[in-house]
Amino acid sequence: MARLFDLVRESLRGEEQDYTRIGVRRAIVLLSIPMVLEMAMESLFALVDVFFVSRLGVNAVATVGLTESVLTIVYSLAWGLGMGVTAVVARRTGEKDPEGASRAALQGVLLATALGTLIAVPGLLMPERILALMGAEPGVIAEGTGYTRLMIGGNVVIMLLFCINAIFRGAGDAAMAMRSLWLANALNIVLCPVLVLGVGPWDGLGVTGAALATLIGRGSGVAYQLVHLFRGNGRVRLAGIPLALDRPVMGNIIRVSAGGVAQFVIASASWVFLVRIVSTFGSAAVAGYTIAVRIIIFSLLPSWGMANAASTLVGQNLGAGRPDRAARSAWLCGFYNMVFMVAVAALFWLLAPRAMTLFTDSPVVAGHGVMALRIICLGYFFYGYGMVLAQAFNGAGDTMTPTWMNVVCFWLVEIPLAWLLARLLAWGPEGVYASIAISESLLAVLSAWLFLRGGWKRVKV
Repeated sequence: MARLFDLVRESLRGEEQDYTRIGVRRAIVLLSIPMVLEMAMESLFALVDVFFVSRLGVNAVATVGLTESVLTIVYSLAWGLGMGVTAVVARRTGEKDPEGASRAALQGVLLATALGTLIAVPGLLMPERILALMGAEPGVIAEGTGYTRLMIGGNVVIMLLFCINAIFRGAGDAAMAMRSLWLANALNIVLCPVLVLGVGPWDGLGVTGAALATLIGRGSGVAYQLVHLFRGNGRVRLAGIPLALDRPVMGNIIRVSAGGVAQFVIASASWVFLVRIVSTFGSAAVAGYTIAVRIIIFSLLPSWGMANAASTLVGQNLGAGRPDRAARSAWLCGFYNMVFMVAVAALFWLLAPRAMTLFTDSPVVAGHGVMALRIICLGYFFYGYGMVLAQAFNGAGDTMTPTWMNVVCFWLVEIPLAWLLARLLAWGPEGVYASIAISESLLAVLSAWLFLRGGWKRVKV
């Protein structure tokens, strides 16, 4: 037990390690603990916001749900870019080329800034139109315009936060990525109740206050990251790297990231269609689904930490010329993640009603949320492996394989199945939830089969 505590402390300190040489299980623990905590911190943004916003009523919660559905496109771009950056930085790190890793990191930051700026324009100019397109009722549009404008208009902090943490993960500095989100979440937790609900005689800003608190928290996290990148003594240092476009390096990142962006856009756009189907059953259904998704995100993002550990280990070990070690790392991460997610599924079945009471007093809203939690988690056994193996492909730079799997599972299976079950067979929102569990399980089976074939070992980055 003392040895385990020592290993945990070592992982949180973030001491530099050669993850291509130390024991595989030790490498997984040292990387996954801070990565799991990092993802848990990211999920706290969603839970904290909806916890306080739920005190404002169904329209406020629906505003958050509909806006977040649009923001999944931003998250998709951020995750996809992050996958490309992680793959390139990890490969250069495994090759013992710190200058190459630093050049890749800078190009990633420039690309994230440009993408975020472009996306901000429609968010700032037409938030009402965005909500209307998502099927929002008039009361939701009237109450939620400020929230949507701030969240989409200020998306550049999301892009940078994800991209820079991808740099740290690729370099094996998972503890630094974790600390930046600790700072961001601490500020959000303190500011959210004040800005949403007010304090003393001040009534607060309502749902708009949640967006402002999130932007301040994430913006502070980005500032902390940039200070470390430019002034720190970490594995990647941007001081001395020319602040200019490096076409070969940028082109390499874009090439690797393209598949990553495509796969997350495909997956996330499917969630936009799903929430659109749910919205046909009323605001209560959207609110229950929104709360359930936030709770699900809280359970999945720590698992993404394990998946990100697999991505880093695969990339670095391929860079070091050790493909068999890369494969062993991915399968072990998948097993550990599966055990965790099965435990989470059991808790959802037992505690879903109690969990929903933390976020809503409405029995109708809670009923929708409970059914969403219990049905979606039925696929967790398979998804525990699937999400890790998909990230292993991405860490190897093979971002196109998960892209085509997402097209098949989400666009050809999930969306048509959701419409069939929910509307044509009259299952209601439960049909949407069932389609999610089925398609995610199919994705996991495809991932395992293709990973065993081993084509990812021969991808050049």
